[in-house]
Amino acid sequence: MKRPTILLFLIIIFFSCSGNDHGAGNLQARIDSLKEKLANSYKPGLGEFMSDILVHHSKLWFAGKNKNWPLATFELQEINESITDIKTYDQDRKEIKYLYILNESLDSLKQAIKDKSETHFEQAFHGLTVRCNECHTVNNYAFNVIRVPESPPFSNQDFSGK
Repeated sequence: MKRPTILLFLIIIFFSCSGNDHGAGNLQARIDSLKEKLANSYKPGLGEFMSDILVHHSKLWFAGKNKNWPLATFELQEINESITDIKTYDQDRKEIKYLYILNESLDSLKQAIKDKSETHFEQAFHGLTVRCNECHTVNNYAFNVIRVPESPPFSNQDFSGK
């Protein structure tokens, strides 16, 4: 008696599961809709990231010149975060393979900030600026020349940290 009951139960489950493709179809439609939304969502371009780096480059300079080492640390982290974002969101750009050009200078700046050495900071910052321009040159953007800033990018920020 048990076998016919189990067999009947299995037959009912089989037909219940096999006859319902509506769930799978609805799920696939939702997946397709989400893929389309993702494909059409905003993705910052390389130019937006580079503009962001330019702002932090400038703020980093004034933080270091004012010996505001916590702010300098923050600004350097922001530059590194932008570089990470470039690698994430702009993988299709050939230019990103040259970002390694900046690594040594960024490491040198990190150490200068850690050491709170204004002299080392200035040297490392100049090195970063040179490397930025080298990266631009390699990528045929030599017309986009970066330099040490002469005035703060924002008049409403106190770089002294006091």
